[in-house]
Amino acid sequence: MDLGIAGKWALVCGASKGLGLGCAQALVREGVNVLIVARGADVLQTAAANLIADSARPAGAEVLFVAADITTEAGRAAVFAVRRDFDIVVTNAGGPPPGDFRDWDRDAWIKAVDANMLTPIELIKATVDGMAARGFGRIVNITSSAVKSPIDILGLSNGARSGLTGFVAGVSRSGLAAQGVTINNLLPGAFDTDRLRGNMAGVAQKTGKPVEAIIDTRRKAIPAQRFGTPEEFGAICAFLCSTHAGYMTGQNVLADGGAYPGTY
Repeated sequence: MDLGIAGKWALVCGASKGLGLGCAQALVREGVNVLIVARGADVLQTAAANLIADSARPAGAEVLFVAADITTEAGRAAVFAVRRDFDIVVTNAGGPPPGDFRDWDRDAWIKAVDANMLTPIELIKATVDGMAARGFGRIVNITSSAVKSPIDILGLSNGARSGLTGFVAGVSRSGLAAQGVTINNLLPGAFDTDRLRGNMAGVAQKTGKPVEAIIDTRRKAIPAQRFGTPEEFGAICAFLCSTHAGYMTGQNVLADGGAYPGTY
């Protein structure tokens, strides 16, 4: 299927590895020009080089990168200094660390909300009007399945991402929807990433069980009996960014191998 987005420009955050990189790769393979952002310069540069070297990348698809902390004003300024207008924005910030809510002070909460709620809102605010003026825009916020099925040790993430979800529910149904701009959230469950392994280590520390046992138990609890891959997550993201997804907005798209047991 031709997604109809070749030649568009995308900003993909947290794209040096994991789910962000999976999204960038899928978009590049569709002929989208991407500007990828992450904090770690060396890892980001390697990711950009791999995207450029990808044999499935159309020759005209450009890959730019900016090593910056997108959760700061300076980081966002550095990104928009390279390119101001984007047709596609994929927001993605590393989730707050797991832990016990009794140990989280106000600073921990402010940091979580700033990174996982306010930063995506700032990026939306900076780009949607240009998208609306051009008649096309796609924003995909990578949040978490914990929005629908909260996990106790991920309370910082549960709270901050739920706030973003509420904001998107409103703004996505504003006048932007009639101007060709969609805003959706993509909720990953258990994907084979550093983040998953870090969370499993946190559970192991809390319970005193071996990490391998925690991973095996988590895998067996998923109907698909496996963890997802960044590549298949990226494919879902690319579809949400496509011309074919223009009638989808304000949605929370769950990709979790069937782990969530509800009907809505």
